[in-house]
Amino acid sequence: MDTYVGIDISRATLDVAVYGDDKLRQYKNNPGDIETLCSLMNKIKPALIVFEATGGYEMPLYIALDQAGLPAAPVNPRQVRDFARATGVLAKTDALDAMIIARFASAIRPNPRPIPESHEIKEIVARRNQLVNMIVAEKNRLHNTRGKIKERIQAHIEWLEEE
Repeated sequence: MDTYVGIDISRATLDVAVYGDDKLRQYKNNPGDIETLCSLMNKIKPALIVFEATGGYEMPLYIALDQAGLPAAPVNPRQVRDFARATGVLAKTDALDAMIIARFASAIRPNPRPIPESHEIKEIVARRNQLVNMIVAEKNRLHNTRGKIKERIQAHIEWLEEE
């Protein structure tokens, strides 16, 4: 039997549901957790991983799934909303959304699409991941500093966040 996965994506989290499994997994939407999620997907070998195109928040995950050779299909959120409505699901939570997306994947089976070959997008996402890692490192340093050094680290964090 094929396995279908639905992922609800937000700026902060990735809610992951496997169709037919009541267990919901949640990951942070950051490079480390995305890598962990891809490792899990490689173990369960899904026939299809579906997620909504969310205006950019999906790109780091989409690129990672593509690089891992996993079958990914971004879909229009309206399609999933209409599917949910047609199946009588009117409530909206991240967990429910992930489960509906997994159910949508199983029922509709949209074609997996490799990410369009765009080196610029990949470079931008890679740079964003680097900046996020630098911000985390600098925030960790803040806890053990005082005075002028603390001010400089805070200024650097602000610069990195704007970048």
